[in-house]
Amino acid sequence: MAKLALVAATKEAKTLRVRPSAKPVKLAPANDQEHKDHFITRNGLTFAGSHLIIDLWEAEGLDDRDRIEQALIDAVKEAGATLLHIHLHTFSDGGGVSGVAVLAESHISVHTWPEKGYAAFDVFMCGDAEPRKALGVFKDAFNPGRIVVGEHKRGVL
Repeated sequence: MAKLALVAATKEAKTLRVRPSAKPVKLAPANDQEHKDHFITRNGLTFAGSHLIIDLWEAEGLDDRDRIEQALIDAVKEAGATLLHIHLHTFSDGGGVSGVAVLAESHISVHTWPEKGYAAFDVFMCGDAEPRKALGVFKDAFNPGRIVVGEHKRGVL
């Protein structure tokens, strides 16, 4: 079995065990009618999904992990997406929260700076999910004074 050396923040080398490769996955042929790629066609444009970049300013509760987790769960439900996993990290001394909600349709990530009243959300969803519906959830959860939203269509054909 192969071994890798990892240098940690303490500069100590650690040895990691690498698992043997998993069995190969058989992919469905591109012409298979059963295969659903979750691309969207809207207004004559076909694309993988909408990627929203959301900045909340003058927001509240940005150091509250439970509040952020509930907002992610509510945003996923409101957008009609499928939650697979949430991972959040709380930084010490009011340093904020960073994390991701992994979705079957893609993800929602968050990074907060409570000392600045600023939160950065990244919402990418494909298929029938409606990422713009997450905006109302974030407004209600964090009461921002200002919201800036950018949108990018991913995977345009």
